[in-house]
This record gives sequence, C-alpha cells and structure tokens, in this order.
Amino acid sequence: MSAAPIATHSAPVSLAEAGAAFQGLSQETGLLVAVSGGPDSIALLALLAAWTQLPGRPPLHAATVDHGLRPESADEAVAVARLCAKLGIGHATLRWEGLKPASAVQAEARRARYALLANEARRLGGATLVTAHTLDDQAETLLMRLAHGSGPSGLAGMRRWSKVNGIPLVRPLLGISKARLIATAEARGLPFVHDPSNSDPRFERVRWREAMPVLAERGLTAERLGRLAERMARLDESAAQRAREVLSGALLPDGSEENGLRLRFSMLVPEPEEIVLRVLALVLEAVVPGGDAHGRLERLESCSVALTDAARAGLALRRTLAGSVLTLGRDGVLTLQMEPPRRRGVHPSAS
Repeated sequence: MSAAPIATHSAPVSLAEAGAAFQGLSQETGLLVAVSGGPDSIALLALLAAWTQLPGRPPLHAATVDHGLRPESADEAVAVARLCAKLGIGHATLRWEGLKPASAVQAEARRARYALLANEARRLGGATLVTAHTLDDQAETLLMRLAHGSGPSGLAGMRRWSKVNGIPLVRPLLGISKARLIATAEARGLPFVHDPSNSDPRFERVRWREAMPVLAERGLTAERLGRLAERMARLDESAAQRAREVLSGALLPDGSEENGLRLRFSMLVPEPEEIVLRVLALVLEAVVPGGDAHGRLERLESCSVALTDAARAGLALRRTLAGSVLTLGRDGVLTLQMEPPRRRGVHPSAS
C-alpha cells in the first residue's frame, strides 16, 4: 500500500481530541471499525487503536469490504490486514460476492457494504460499527439532499449515533475535516491509498465535492454546512418528539392489523403542518413497515394538505400513498389500511 501524495497543511488530530470524539464508546461491548484503506479510515484505525489501549476500553476489531469493483481492491484489503496485524488488531476481509449492478453502483455497493459489516458485527457478539465519515462527507450529504428536495429530517444529515441493519453505528469524526485526517495519517507514517472512484465525476457525490471550493468562496463552507446539520438535527428531534406525543393522543384503540389503524385526524388539524406530516409518516410506516413509509416528501405534503382541508370542511376523502389506503370519514376519523395488490392488466378504477 503506497502512500498517496496528498498535500495538506492542516494539523493532525491529537489524542486528546480523539478521546473527546470517542466519548461514549467506552460503554460499548466491542467496536468494529470499517477500514477501506483510504486516509480517513486509516487515521480512525490508528486513533482508535491508541485509545482502546487504555484500561476500561472495549476490544477493537477491524474489517475491510472488498467490493470487487477494482483489480486493486484485493491487494488493498491485504495491506489493511497487514497494518492491523502491526497494531495488534484483529482484521477480517469481507467480500461482496456475485454479479455487480450495471447502474447505481455506489448505492448498491453501500447497501452491500453495510450488510456485510453488520453481519460481521453480529458475529463478534454485537459489536458497535464505527466509520470514518468526516465533516466534508457531512457537507456533501447535505448538498445532495438539498438538491433532492429533502425536508428537515434529511437536512439533519448523517447522525453521530444511528443504526444500520439492526447494528449500532457511530460516526465519531463528523466534526473533523478530511484534511486533518490525511495529516494524521501522514504524521504517523501510515500508508493509505486513494480510491479513483472518489474523483470520478460520474458519481453525484464527487460532483458536489468538486463544487465545494467554489461554494466555500461564497461562505458556504463545510463547517457551516456541518453546523446547519447540527441545528436541523436539534429541530428534527423536537418535532419528532411532539409528533409522537400527538399520535399517542390521537390514535384510537380499536384499530388492528386486519382492520387498519384508526386515528382522530381532527385532533391533528390545529397542529403545525410539520407535525401533521410527521404523524402521517409514523402511521404509514406502522401500516407498511419499510414500504417507503411516506414516499416522496412532496406526495406526503399534498396528501396532508388534502386531508387537513377535508377535515376542516367535514368532508370524506380517500387517498393512496406509500402502499396504504387512507380513508377520512366525515367524523374526522382517519383509517389507514394496506393497499390491496393490483391485478396485472386491470386498472384500479376499472375493477
């Protein structure tokens, strides 16, 4: 693994900074760090290796996913394994087997990567997965989601603590720039590689990455985008809590999986539109779990407005959304049921 000649004048991450970033991880039963071989994950590996040597710290394991998309990937995984051996850390190479997709390669590779890592975490007895996402990654994520029309939840960006495939996922470096991680790897003399796909303009994230210097000149820096994500996450938490409280009060107890969920939608009408949207998203997810719960935000907004207007006027209304049928009665009660399967060649209105 040869070092990639990437120049940086940023200061390396100190052990004290790393300790602050890893706060809370000491309570985990085990840690599984995802190491691709790039500077971000190599720096994270080294910092975690030093941190876990202190008493009372959980055992550390590492894994590299070989996607099989580049000829060099197998050798890169071997190089990471060699570095882990020097650091005294157990390492596993996880291979994405089978045919690879012809389109949406990065999205499919991401799904496969997290599935493999989650399985490895479970094999280790329920380890917490740790990834090297940086402040730059967060900024790019926000720009992509903004361009795709995301709402407040999407603009909260990647969360420091979350779950993936049922496994806890921690991103402790979200407040640290990529340049500082490169400096950390270089200062420690650690070899790393540069994945050419990270500069391939065919991928959307790369195009946003190339736009970042221009945006920064106008004041839209990674730091400011990162702070926006923190503020949106704070707002998202408050709105989500209020939505759960409203749903608890509006949900009628006589609903069932067979008959659908029922709630007094008229109780939602005085609430802010954002809370109505979130309550609808919650009940849609309950009716069709994982079924693209609320579809595109624009469709959810349209449905919410129609239901609210009908409830205010005392009118009945029927809508379909995200695999569910929503039926509002004149009494202001909304029933949600799973949409029945459609017969091929028969339009719903003709049956």
